[in-house]
Amino acid sequence: MEKVHKTEDEWRAVLKPEEFRVLRQAGTERPFTGEYTDTKTVGVYQCRACGAELFRSETKFDSHCGWPSFFAPSDSDAVVLREDDSLGMRRVEVLCATCDSHLGHVFHGEGYPTPTDDRYCINSVSLRLEEA
Repeated sequence: MEKVHKTEDEWRAVLKPEEFRVLRQAGTERPFTGEYTDTKTVGVYQCRACGAELFRSETKFDSHCGWPSFFAPSDSDAVVLREDDSLGMRRVEVLCATCDSHLGHVFHGEGYPTPTDDRYCINSVSLRLEEA
């Protein structure tokens, strides 16, 4: 997919206020409130801002953390990882590689029984599920 470039005003015109806050301002939705937190539906999770494929349902797992969790993106080039030292802690931010929208954070080595030992903790409002 070709890189998407828009001004903040252009993003604001196509995204709902909560989507803009999370995707463009690196906000976080409240835990256990997102529409995909407990979803078991088979399909592809796309970026809500640009439609790029990010995750597949077969990599989604129950982490009980309050946000949808995946053990890997659908393609290694689908997301960009960036150091995030905000809020007085060191984390790794996950961004859509196509439009640079904030998706959430990735954590490693938490002991989940997944093939990668990674937990991509993603805001539901950053995603759109296309059912299989």
